[in-house]
Amino acid sequence: MSWRLGLKYRAFIKAYRWRRIDPVPAAALSKPVSQCRVALVSSAGLVAPGDEPFDQEVKGGDFSYRLIAKDAPVQQLEEFHRSEAFDHSGIEADRNMGMPLDRLHEMAAAGEIGEVAPRHVSLMGSITAPGRLSKHTAPAVAKELLADQVDLALLIPV
Repeated sequence: MSWRLGLKYRAFIKAYRWRRIDPVPAAALSKPVSQCRVALVSSAGLVAPGDEPFDQEVKGGDFSYRLIAKDAPVQQLEEFHRSEAFDHSGIEADRNMGMPLDRLHEMAAAGEIGEVAPRHVSLMGSITAPGRLSKHTAPAVAKELLADQVDLALLIPV
């Protein structure tokens, strides 16, 4: 392995009280992917210029979310991911690593998906206290996606 987690992160992972949740049944697509409206849901902590950054001081992690317009210039998105446990250089070089909007537009142009959803969701990764995220944020994000008539959401974990 070319990288190793530092002692601080290894100790955190060893002591962390992992949550167990009941599985949620997956929904079946009612049409082919080539006819679906597709949205991205990323935990890269990316924010459109001028939007409020994720709050690095929230204990357990900022559980809010940001909406990213489908025509947002991807390279201008600002990164506010709080974790130091991974190398940010890939996302710094190409924001598509964390929010692949350009790739999604290419898929739509090629007819691989039906269309790009009007809005996409950015969350903060490295949420160490996920209760509020599960209870408040996830249902709110689901409502946003339903309002945009999204058929398929691609999760981009960072």
